[in-house]
Amino acid sequence: MGYDYALVHLKYTIPPAVALTLCYRPLFTALEFYKILFLITIAVVSTTPWDSYLIRTRIWTYPPNAIVGPTLFKIPAEEVFFFVIQTYITSLLYLLLSKPTFHPVYLRGQKLLNDGRRLRQWRWSGILSITACIIWGCQLIVAGREGLYMGLILVWAGPFVLLLWTLAYQLITELPLSNTLVPVALPTLYLWIVDTLALRRGTWVIESGTKLGWHLWDGLEIEEAVFFLLTNVLIVFGLVAFDNAYAILQTFDCLFPKVQTLPSPLLLIRALFVPVSEYDDHRIEGLQQALARLRAKSRSFYLASGVFQGRLRIDLILLYSFCRVADDLVDDAGSVEEARHWIAKLNDYLDISYATNAAQNMQRQHFISSNFPPNVQAALTLLPTSYLSPQPLYDLLKGFETDLNFSSPNNPYPIKDEAALRLYGAQVAGTVAESCLELVYHHTQTSVSEQQRKRIVQAGGRMGIALQYVNIARDISVDASNGRVYLPTTWLNEQGLKPEDILKDPHSTRAEMLRQRLLDNAMAIYHESRGAIEELPSEARGPMRVAVESYVEIGRVLREPGYKLKAGRATVPKLRRIRVAWKALNKS
Repeated sequence: MGYDYALVHLKYTIPPAVALTLCYRPLFTALEFYKILFLITIAVVSTTPWDSYLIRTRIWTYPPNAIVGPTLFKIPAEEVFFFVIQTYITSLLYLLLSKPTFHPVYLRGQKLLNDGRRLRQWRWSGILSITACIIWGCQLIVAGREGLYMGLILVWAGPFVLLLWTLAYQLITELPLSNTLVPVALPTLYLWIVDTLALRRGTWVIESGTKLGWHLWDGLEIEEAVFFLLTNVLIVFGLVAFDNAYAILQTFDCLFPKVQTLPSPLLLIRALFVPVSEYDDHRIEGLQQALARLRAKSRSFYLASGVFQGRLRIDLILLYSFCRVADDLVDDAGSVEEARHWIAKLNDYLDISYATNAAQNMQRQHFISSNFPPNVQAALTLLPTSYLSPQPLYDLLKGFETDLNFSSPNNPYPIKDEAALRLYGAQVAGTVAESCLELVYHHTQTSVSEQQRKRIVQAGGRMGIALQYVNIARDISVDASNGRVYLPTTWLNEQGLKPEDILKDPHSTRAEMLRQRLLDNAMAIYHESRGAIEELPSEARGPMRVAVESYVEIGRVLREPGYKLKAGRATVPKLRRIRVAWKALNKS
């Protein structure tokens, strides 16, 4: 009886597992617990017979004075724990690095595959390479000499790697390397070092006569290096395959209308076997466009979107995409007449989308393709109007009409007083917040009275106003360069100013005083409304807190003396945004 192997865990495997757990704790969801448990179960079940055989045939051994004693099929308890802890560490690192990733945009339907010669080359190169390794492993086993251990490793791991590659090669090759290479490489390098130390101490021993005698470096047998590399590849490929299946389930509601929060293994396998010819290419392309808009236009909401999951995340991104497209059509118009033309077309689009007449609804796609530029059509097609209330979307368009008044000779500064400012904020931001909460309640299972739900949605609308105030405070100089002043004219009069004065000098001392007054109003509404976030369904509470706090942080930056500007706007440094998100998720 000894404690050498147990000390390996106490010194080298448990500390990184604890550190990663603390890092990821606020991000954990039920789905991710399920995912890790699923992988650990497969790892233990698939490795136990193989490891037991190696020990029984004395390919590797454990000195009696290095282990505590209890075994499972001759496998020391410490070794069984290694199956668990390695899978846990690698899985957590993968989850941490892939949390921001929006997996649906990496799916490839038949059209995209037909256009993707590179993908086909990757697929067959992988299949041939893995098959060649398995064949080599068989040859080493048949020879039965120094290459036996390497052969057993390749023949055991190779078929699993081949299966996962065949099922999920799309995502494996398309995902960023931070999602695939890094969570394989870092744990592998670390475990190579741990294994080297353990082999030198004699904690476990590879018997001579079954190994090639090659070393990656002094003290590390090549077989051990390959073993840890392949086991981490298996873990990461398994996680990617899970995410691939889950992305299919969540993206294609026409194929899978109802999906449980924790899909069964059979359903995941069924998803992976859906032919790519059944994928909706237009939906995938639309999601890619929507994510690109979000990433380019709002770093705060892009960060927040990463902590939503499933179909709620998809629909929130699609809602943002529609709002962004509608805003850009109006803002980028060459004239007021053209802008009014787009608002009229958007109103017609909503009329058709919400028509009770089925025949009229069938005209929706034809209307979109006939009246809107190709690069925005997907944003309109994919907006989930079937479960979004129409009124907030119509009110959003009224806010755009207010913006057009800045070009009117009769009313060039429409934000006359605080009431007009509040109405404008409600139209262009409060409406979006209300629609977001509608999506939350549609996609989450929670029992709440209609009265409470209405109260929370209204509070969300007020929070939207607060965030719009922050947006206006940030963009005073940018808006001035476009001939717009959103500060109430009554406030300007109190400071002895006119809107034209802000256009000439948006950075004046008095303009800064009005910025701070606007931020005071924003923070007051924020403090009044933020309590409603804690009444949201648990799945959305933390993510919504991140979305709000990430944007409010812009206001906090604007309150700091000497804040830095980028393209005329105050920005929140990336690390600070991450800290804000971390703090928001950790809030009880």
